[in-house]
Amino acid sequence: MRGRGLHFRFHLWLALLFALITASFGISVKNQSVRCIAAERRALLDFKKGLIDYDNSLNLLVSWTSKEEECCKWKGVGYDNTTGHVVMLDLRPRIIYGIFGGSWTSISDFIGSLYDLTYLNLSSNPLTGFIPHQLGSLSRLVYLDLSTDNFDQSLISDNLEWLSHLSSLKLLKISHTNFTKATNWPQVIQSHPSLSVLHFEYCDFAEVDPSSLVHFNSSNSLSVLHLIWSSSLHPSTFPLLLNISRNLVELDLHHNQLSSLIPDSFDNMPALEKINFEDNSLKGGIPKSLGNLCHLKELNLRDNKLSGPLTFAVTNLSGVPIILEILFLDENNFNGSLPSFVRFSSLRELNVAYNRLSGHFEDNFGNFSKVTVLDLDENRITGPLLDLSKLSSLKKLSLRGNQLDGLLPVNIGKLSHLVLLDVSNNSLHDVIFEGHLFNLTKLRYLLISFNALSFNLSSNWTPPFQLDFIKMSSCKIGPQFPSWLRKKTNFFHLDISYSNISDNIPYWFWNLPLRLMFLDLSFNQISGRVPNLPLKFDRIPLIDLSSNLFHGPIPQFLSKSTTLDLSNNMFNGPLSYLCTNKDSGLSYLDLSNNLLSGGIPDCWIKSRRLTIINLENNNLSGTLQSLRLRNTSLHGEIPQSLKSCTQLRLLDLGENKLTGIIPPWIGERLENLIVLRLRSNNFHGNIPSTLCHQQFLKVLDLSLNNISGAIPSCFNNLTTMAHLGSSAATIEFYTTAFFGRTFDDNLLVIWKGVEQEYGKILGLLRLIDLSCNKLSGEISREIASLHGMFDLSFLSVLDLSNDNLSGKIPLDTQLQSFNATCFAGNSRLCRDPLNKCPGDESPKLPNNRGTEIIAESDEELFEPLWFVTGMIARFLVGFWGVFCFLLISRFWRHKYFQLVNKLGDWIKLTMALETVKLQLRLRLKD
Repeated sequence: MRGRGLHFRFHLWLALLFALITASFGISVKNQSVRCIAAERRALLDFKKGLIDYDNSLNLLVSWTSKEEECCKWKGVGYDNTTGHVVMLDLRPRIIYGIFGGSWTSISDFIGSLYDLTYLNLSSNPLTGFIPHQLGSLSRLVYLDLSTDNFDQSLISDNLEWLSHLSSLKLLKISHTNFTKATNWPQVIQSHPSLSVLHFEYCDFAEVDPSSLVHFNSSNSLSVLHLIWSSSLHPSTFPLLLNISRNLVELDLHHNQLSSLIPDSFDNMPALEKINFEDNSLKGGIPKSLGNLCHLKELNLRDNKLSGPLTFAVTNLSGVPIILEILFLDENNFNGSLPSFVRFSSLRELNVAYNRLSGHFEDNFGNFSKVTVLDLDENRITGPLLDLSKLSSLKKLSLRGNQLDGLLPVNIGKLSHLVLLDVSNNSLHDVIFEGHLFNLTKLRYLLISFNALSFNLSSNWTPPFQLDFIKMSSCKIGPQFPSWLRKKTNFFHLDISYSNISDNIPYWFWNLPLRLMFLDLSFNQISGRVPNLPLKFDRIPLIDLSSNLFHGPIPQFLSKSTTLDLSNNMFNGPLSYLCTNKDSGLSYLDLSNNLLSGGIPDCWIKSRRLTIINLENNNLSGTLQSLRLRNTSLHGEIPQSLKSCTQLRLLDLGENKLTGIIPPWIGERLENLIVLRLRSNNFHGNIPSTLCHQQFLKVLDLSLNNISGAIPSCFNNLTTMAHLGSSAATIEFYTTAFFGRTFDDNLLVIWKGVEQEYGKILGLLRLIDLSCNKLSGEISREIASLHGMFDLSFLSVLDLSNDNLSGKIPLDTQLQSFNATCFAGNSRLCRDPLNKCPGDESPKLPNNRGTEIIAESDEELFEPLWFVTGMIARFLVGFWGVFCFLLISRFWRHKYFQLVNKLGDWIKLTMALETVKLQLRLRLKD
């Protein structure tokens, strides 16, 4: 719809231009009355030598042979049947590969030989290298398209002098070209005698000195300028482009990272009909000179940083209300009340979404009968919905994410052209019956979620529309399952979650559309079985049936989804459906809190996209074959197939009955682990030294097993625990499920005898728990070098209790800052914070003899000199006395530093926790 008339006229103009070229030069590909020029035929054959036919099925270059003397039979070549000269060369799309000035060694001779060429199209080919200056010899060229699709490399032009010699050129398209050394590009464009349409896309430009263009007059021929997707367009160039041609009709500068104010210089371009400055960083407001463009039909300023009251911005467009048809001001920072747009009598599309507009609809706001698109999403508009009776042409009405309240007008049912209705995320309250929907025959998108709306539709009601997109979450649809869905089942998106349905799901519902992309029935009380149907979806959908009363086995067709959430139901039976002959595309799987039983099939290697899996709280049993979560009654050894999950970051197999040794390959292959939790199993053997390779590990819980041997001395290689530094509060997993959103994981941790769940601050946790095993030997000094464990910016846990450790706890470390319970249950372990070891010396008080000052008389005590001297001496005695005392006595030295550390740790911990709480509050507010 946007700019449809302009685009139609533009393409019609191009068609007439090509027809003019064809007619003027008598292009022919069939008439053989005049043969093509021999020199030009040889030049084309030489040109072919440097090309590669990308798609042999097109047989483009196959037809170019020396045996065929007539160029007219060559594909992509056209010639003048009166003179025999080649006048057209069309080598698109993506047919050839070559390098200007490189492997095309004959490019100069080739171009020089085709001096009658009027049409040259090399678009959609991965061309690189320098644009040859010999292009300038094609003085009759009318149409030139060098728009490549090479994002890795680009064309290069150090000077645009060749363009100034193309005196007949009407249209130029060029992309992915480096013009950073061509400082004369604005002058060439302004002075070109015939250029009418100019497209620059993904090009880099040199900075231009505005003073160098003072003596240049604006172009009289240029009518369309597209300069888009340039990351190097300097702000000083912006004003120059607003003076490049007085006859400019269309100016498109979108996606250019422009960050200045919009220049108030539009008086120099009175013929402008279309302006597109979308997706820049333009600031300020709308300049008044924009309102003087009496021919302006389309203005697109979306996705910038424009600000100020929207009323002022609209006032500055006072000169264009009669003819303006399209106005996009969305995704900016406009504020204030919603202005009246009644004066814009020709307006067809209005979008002011994603701003900070407030207030309510004025009585005359909806008095424009020509409007087809009205989008006010994500503002702060309050009050009742606007009067829709006069918006007879409306096709799209989107008011999502405001603060509207009141009733849904019954006259909305009169909008016979309406295709999309979105009033979700408001505070509307009403009972919807047939009258609201009776004449919406063209409705395809219905979004009314998160309102206080309820439905009162008869069971035999037939909708007048065929919906593609249905979103009714948190509306009261139940208690019966909506029977009208049976008659209109071609949707690709259906969300009726939280809709108070407490009914048995009918069998007909499962005849789902093959184009299904999203299905959400969660948080209802829907019961029944899911039949095992041979469905094959065209795309991989997202399916959420969680928190219902479904029962029975899980059918295989559900595995053909990117996200599958069946949690909090009563599904039972085995998980054999997970195994398929090929990767089903499944990325997120949640089967927690069901009645699933049996073993888990060893087929994870085929699920290459699987990112998150949750099987908690089921009755699974049997030998462990693959990735498992806690508390599922599994036994056996950790399988070798788990080696292939090299991107695994959290592995929790706690509270099971697993046996065997901890596999060394966990440290060798699973190098991205952040959390390794094997708590409360039956593992035996030593702690593998390969665990020291885990540079990202933050949580290591091996407690409540039968692990023996010594604590590896290489624990100081655990990089994240050994070094201080910042850390994200959460542990996030990115998945293609949820349309590219992140998933925050959580973990149950035993800290000081209390089981606690960590989610939002899991990333701040540092934990080593080796308690309740059979570890022996001494505690090495290396474990004390894990400085990250002692940084109170984190929540640190170290538990070595109830093992068979012996020897002395290393001194001169911060191990003494942990509570004695962290080392309890090791009868042969001693030293602070436990009992003293035999042979440790008792503390000795420092000898301060010879430091007393003996006053010889009462008068001397008050002599000023002796008074000052005495104060200094007392200070030195006190300072050196304490210092020497701590230096001599190791026992009291550690007591002192322990007190200081605890005081500092308490302060740091308090600050860290308060900081985390503040961050969580801010996130919740956002």
